[in-house]
Amino acid sequence: MNDFLELKNVTKRYTGVVALNDVSIRFSKGEIHALVGENGAGKSTLIKVLTGAIAPTEGTIAFLGKTYHALSPFQAIDLGISAIYQEFNQIPYLTVAENIFYGCEIMKGIFRDTRAMNAETKKMCEEMGLDINPKKRVSELGIAYQQVVEIVKAVSKNSKLLIMDEPSAPLTEREIGFMFKIMRLLKERGVTIIYISHRLEEVFEICDKVSVMRDGEYIITKDVKDTSKKELISYMVGRELKEQYPCSDSVRDDIVMEVASLTTAKIKGVSFHLKKGEILGFGGLVGAGRTEVARALYGADKLISGEIRLGGRKVTIKDPASALKASIGLIPEDRKKQGVIRELKVSENITLSILKNISPFMLVDRGKEKSVYSEMQRSLRIKAGPKPQKVKQLSGGNQQKVVLAKFLATRCDVLIFDEPTRGIDVGAKQEIYLLMKELAEQGKSIIMISSEMPELIGISHRMLVMKGGEIAAELQKEEFSQETILKYAAGE
Repeated sequence: MNDFLELKNVTKRYTGVVALNDVSIRFSKGEIHALVGENGAGKSTLIKVLTGAIAPTEGTIAFLGKTYHALSPFQAIDLGISAIYQEFNQIPYLTVAENIFYGCEIMKGIFRDTRAMNAETKKMCEEMGLDINPKKRVSELGIAYQQVVEIVKAVSKNSKLLIMDEPSAPLTEREIGFMFKIMRLLKERGVTIIYISHRLEEVFEICDKVSVMRDGEYIITKDVKDTSKKELISYMVGRELKEQYPCSDSVRDDIVMEVASLTTAKIKGVSFHLKKGEILGFGGLVGAGRTEVARALYGADKLISGEIRLGGRKVTIKDPASALKASIGLIPEDRKKQGVIRELKVSENITLSILKNISPFMLVDRGKEKSVYSEMQRSLRIKAGPKPQKVKQLSGGNQQKVVLAKFLATRCDVLIFDEPTRGIDVGAKQEIYLLMKELAEQGKSIIMISSEMPELIGISHRMLVMKGGEIAAELQKEEFSQETILKYAAGE
């Protein structure tokens, strides 16, 4: 009998939707247990049940020998259940110590005891081998250290169960290694960690067990050492993905775009060309200037100098509107802040870039809007309910499809995909890869920026590697390898 954590026959129903269906799953003390599945598999709902954000319709939660039909948020915290999310829950203008003790401040009479909070924060950090100044504002910390502050905050509440939801999404490889070091330390102290990630390679590096969910149901639990990436994917999607990176022989000789000596505040002298039907990959380390090239081409960053030619004709791109007019579309890295307006309906988001086309006499033609939405929903297989939904109500993968639909609706000839599969599941990734292949075969030209090396190698026809705001190398398909890319990215 597992006496740490066990969910028994947990079901959560909403009107017309079963988010969790008779889920029974166990977690042991002092293990790092991965929870994987496609977007919409039920992982987020399971987290909300454990943290007390929602109550299950049926079933029970057994934790440390006691059984509960539902938990409240305060009850979960008191029991030692904490959660860390991809989007940090911090107040940037407060100090590290103030963030860690926010809501449970150490008091001296009627005043906060700042000195005691600083001392306690320093002690906790030192115990974890961390060198963080408790008096420093969180806004002054790098992303990795902000993530660590979240972990220390959880530990300060005497966490016995720590849930980590896509914690590595904003981190570099080096920063992920740093986070894993902290996780192993917590494991040694007997803390159980539920680790949720779409990056399956992380599951094999850091986790002891892995449980798979699909369509709101529990599928299987395996020891990590006894399974493989291929097997997990088949459990997650309910089928075997035969071709992870679909190939395309769509490249033609016609040069669609020529870029000469493109220079902004963050890139210098970038020159390259893009052929019709080509997927041109941009590799490099975080901060190398890849996204800045995309922003320059889309008119989001001001050009200091340089020239852009489309079809042999020089174009002037001053802003995103002029980029769209020139038939250049950008699927941005941060879909939530830059790609969609989450409070608007899905149909309204998709038609944002073509409002002039569907708004005669300054009024939106709802019939045309619905027609465009229906076409994009069908072609991209966007999973949305029968009633109009806001974008924020969709899963991450479907939100990404809405961003894609918005720019596909413009019929742009050049599409820039900046980290198109970040934070989405393997099934949705496969759909985006197939879409990119289909677009290339239709004669569209694609620039793809990705920090996932296998994806970059698998999808690109040709690759440019950047370092320090400049192009360090141009590689043909036969030259692709992780070692070669990293060599140029690191400037060796």
